[in-house]
Amino acid sequence: MTVEFRPARRTDARDIARLFQISSEGASDYIWSQLAEPGEPLLNVGERRYARDDVDFSWQNCLIAEAEGRVIGMMHSYVTRENPDPTPPTDPVLAPYADMEVVDTLYISSLALHEGWRNQGLGVQFLEYAQARAEHLALNGLSLIDYAANTGARRFYERHGFAIVKTCQVTPHPMIRVTGDAYLMHRA
Repeated sequence: MTVEFRPARRTDARDIARLFQISSEGASDYIWSQLAEPGEPLLNVGERRYARDDVDFSWQNCLIAEAEGRVIGMMHSYVTRENPDPTPPTDPVLAPYADMEVVDTLYISSLALHEGWRNQGLGVQFLEYAQARAEHLALNGLSLIDYAANTGARRFYERHGFAIVKTCQVTPHPMIRVTGDAYLMHRA
């Protein structure tokens, strides 16, 4: 079956949100729970969030993998820049990630594939697209955050030139599906 990579469309926002739920180990649900109206399903919040324009967390920063007209995976990435006036986060779950970034890189905040599409080389193709975008923008490589508990992903990224450059402790929360360390990884 042929897989096509294409820029996301606004109409992909719900699929993007579903895939974020896969890759974020509960972090996206936690964030969306803070933004939800009473009784609003979290997936609706995620869809609304990724349907926005001209913000980091937008459909505009996604690359879609599609097979037979169905979204099977996506990569979301955006450029990290120096924040001239950083305000420390007060949220205890998100605070440990406040300084987990490599400035002037293309930050991959999500790379996810639905079951049945993993281990077929699609992740490598997503990384090739990301590297080309980083080079086009004259950035200092790629960065991402991975969890120690996700050993398969870490091995994948290490095989493709990423190294751990910083560590923080995941704050336990019922919505977060991992514990232990989170790793900031970079590939120049």
